[in-house]
Amino acid sequence: MKTTDFLCQALQRKDTDILNALHSLVITKEKLKDMRENGWDKLIGKVKAFCSEHDICMPDMSAPYKKRMRSCEKDITNEHYYRFDILNVVIDFQVEELDTRFTDSSKEILTLGASFDPRHNFRAFNSEDVCKLALKYYPSDFSSNDMRALDLEYGFFVADIQKDPRFENTTSSDLCRRMVEFDKSWLYPMIYRLICLLLTLPVSTATTERAFSSMNIIKNKLRNKMNDEFLDDLMVLYIERTFAGTINNDDVIAEFELSGTRRVKFS
Repeated sequence: MKTTDFLCQALQRKDTDILNALHSLVITKEKLKDMRENGWDKLIGKVKAFCSEHDICMPDMSAPYKKRMRSCEKDITNEHYYRFDILNVVIDFQVEELDTRFTDSSKEILTLGASFDPRHNFRAFNSEDVCKLALKYYPSDFSSNDMRALDLEYGFFVADIQKDPRFENTTSSDLCRRMVEFDKSWLYPMIYRLICLLLTLPVSTATTERAFSSMNIIKNKLRNKMNDEFLDDLMVLYIERTFAGTINNDDVIAEFELSGTRRVKFS
């Protein structure tokens, strides 16, 4: 937990850029792997020292592990149980959760999107990564002609933006405001289109964060037995309550009546 907590704190820092965040993820997974393969002896040494300091009776690790086992199973020692059935299982679960949360495709799109990092005078801006980002992840938004225009715009855009004094010492948080001030979408329409598509990525993250908050509001102590499907429907209505407020109840009732035979007429 200490290892993953370091990653959690690093991801929440406002000054952490995408590449550094992904680098922290790789280091965390390597440390978890090393802990799984070589961390048992160090961990058990800390446990023994803690038990000795606080007068806690520690079980003999070489003794058989006492558990109701089926006759077909072999006896195991305490060390085997705590090392392979507890420690390794927990570490494998943590690594699996990280892989699920940060898939290869999500890491690649974040890495390619980091090409628009404005620091160091847009030194990270790379034509190959920009074209790959548009071609692989936004194929429906860029035709073959658009891709050729994007490749052509790249060189002019970089030269133009690097000479503009408004982009000196620009950070990622200032990029949107500076781009609005720069406003040459008429000259670099493909570049601007790709930037706008990238700016939609944080919206999904914000919606997910709001979902966790709304879950605690909807499923409280008085309503704690609702099933998952009903909870999902209520969360959608709560999160998108601005849009839900525009829906006419009479239209919903009418559509509900037409969807099947009802015992009672609603209107």
